[in-house]
Amino acid sequence: MPISLFNPFETLHFDNETCFLSGKDLQSADESISVFPEWILDRFTLKDKKFRMLDQVTGIRYGELKLPCSPEVKNAFNTLEEEIQTAFTNGYEEIKKIDEQKLFLWMGKLVYGVLYNDLTLEMSRTEKKEKNFKMSPLLRKRFGKFHLMLQSLMVPMEFRGLKPWSIQIVKLKYSNDTFNYKDEPIRLNFSLGMNGFGIVACLQDNGAVGFMQQDIIQKIAEKILHPIQFEELCARFLYANYLLKSNPQHIIEPTKEKIIIESVPLTETADNPLFDNWDDNMFAQVLAGYWEPWGLTKNEIITLPDAPISFLENDYTHEFIEPESVTLPF
Repeated sequence: MPISLFNPFETLHFDNETCFLSGKDLQSADESISVFPEWILDRFTLKDKKFRMLDQVTGIRYGELKLPCSPEVKNAFNTLEEEIQTAFTNGYEEIKKIDEQKLFLWMGKLVYGVLYNDLTLEMSRTEKKEKNFKMSPLLRKRFGKFHLMLQSLMVPMEFRGLKPWSIQIVKLKYSNDTFNYKDEPIRLNFSLGMNGFGIVACLQDNGAVGFMQQDIIQKIAEKILHPIQFEELCARFLYANYLLKSNPQHIIEPTKEKIIIESVPLTETADNPLFDNWDDNMFAQVLAGYWEPWGLTKNEIITLPDAPISFLENDYTHEFIEPESVTLPF
């Protein structure tokens, strides 16, 4: 028989008695794994700090963000975590050596963990109102495929053709030991800056966003970015993913030995572009969110009809702006 997989989004089945990844029944509601790794919680003293949830109102302590998890899945994640912790501690050069699928699994567990807690929070609110929780077919499909790919931690899985994700790693300079994490669970966006490196990713775009942003990625190359430059790159990835018109498709073939996943290349024509039109005014709004630490407002970022200011590219020559010339604090 072909390998079978667990899809909680078919029935919206989420509870503390079921392993979030395998779907196996748990012996106790206490069987769980921390969404954010323990070594990160300890290193950056995050356990008692509040993490802002998707509704932008609710705050849950980092240490209280959990996933119901079987011992087998927890052990597999702990093994992965050891490799990731070593690389993250050693910095950029070691992270570049990590297989992208392992990075995807590590990032995916964080993003899915936040999404899971957002969903259970909203389901609880809906239940108190004596209403039925609903999710659009589009989101069920997107999250279901994302969850399926996360099961490659435990299930033999082969990714053929294009990778289902865009992942970019850059050198990054902070003035202190920082854990700068952001995600956007609906479109499955991820970014993290710490210890001399930054990672920005779209976890279900079939590589489209990375391809769209390849010009600026090539200009960055091995330059050590100022944090505001990294935040701009993150804003570009997030906004481009928002503009992506096509829903990434995959050919999934279960066999007796493994699951084969082939990403279908996203194509465009003159009449049907891959992305919606880039709106500078909307992008300035996105930038304002990322540049909040420097106090830059949308009105300071853009004055129509001019394009938004950039710390990555010169507005006129489009040449890369050297990080050393950015005088803002870092």
